[in-house]
Amino acid sequence: MEMSVNERIDEIVKGNDVVLFMKGSPLFPQCGFSSKAIAILDHLNVAYESVDVLQDMEIRAGIKDYSDWPTIPQLYVKGEFLGGSDIMMEMFEAGELQAIVDAEGLAKAG
Repeated sequence: MEMSVNERIDEIVKGNDVVLFMKGSPLFPQCGFSSKAIAILDHLNVAYESVDVLQDMEIRAGIKDYSDWPTIPQLYVKGEFLGGSDIMMEMFEAGELQAIVDAEGLAKAG
């Protein structure tokens, strides 16, 4: 039986410590917000999984319902939705993202 889009997203979110749903890929982000999100994660030197919503229209629509958040990118850490690029930037500038990385013992990018 085929999984629903919600189940597919749930599996991705729960199967990876850090997941960024974005437009494009880390090497070729397709929007400024996704580019900013990648820059923050790279600066934190944290290992993460990325999902290109432009490659999967079901996930592109489904992720907005899943998180009840209208925009992409979306960052998840340990199964928890943290926010989009603006929230990521605020958390980064306040030192909160680094604190989460340290507290959760997240893997470093290698």
